[in-house]
Amino acid sequence: MTWEVLSIIGTVAFAVSGAIVAMEEEYDILGVYILGIVTAFGGGAIRNLLIGVPVSALWEQGLYFQIALFSITLVFVFPQFLMKHWNRWGNFTDAIGLSAFAIQGALYAAKMEHPLSAVVVAAVLTGSGGGIVRDMLARRKPLVLRAEIYAAWAIIGGFAIGLGWARSSFELYTLFVFITLFRIFSYTFHWKLPSRSIYNEKSHFEQ
Repeated sequence: MTWEVLSIIGTVAFAVSGAIVAMEEEYDILGVYILGIVTAFGGGAIRNLLIGVPVSALWEQGLYFQIALFSITLVFVFPQFLMKHWNRWGNFTDAIGLSAFAIQGALYAAKMEHPLSAVVVAAVLTGSGGGIVRDMLARRKPLVLRAEIYAAWAIIGGFAIGLGWARSSFELYTLFVFITLFRIFSYTFHWKLPSRSIYNEKSHFEQ
């Protein structure tokens, strides 16, 4: 039951984030719904394709689709009211969604006895794939690849499950708390992975 609650929180967070990005880009109502749904379920769809789970399995999540559609509708009808709360709780619920979905994706792949690499990829795609697709459709640089550390925590979760370090319910919940907390620390303290710009290097050589 707890996993279902966490998945619902993640679904709401991702659907709302997709709808908000669509409205920031001034998409029409259809675009808002499409971007919200893609953000919430896009990562799972890509994961299913890569690990051999029928994509049609997504349509069995009727409750989650209804929750996502309801969340998107609220954003579209009451944008100003929800934005006040989203600015405070958006990153927190997103961290829960990342953690729950990454673990869920890794467990899917591990259950099908896929190799470690597939388990890690499944964790990353389920946890952050929807956000990447969302940003690409909105013609933005994928946030999860350039902002505070994001996908790296999903990778760690994938390794923990793929290597058998997290199997029991207690271990999985501990892993969930770990990923959630460190994602929160990432955006709170602005932790970022090292990066370099070829344009800065070019300017340095020209001087």
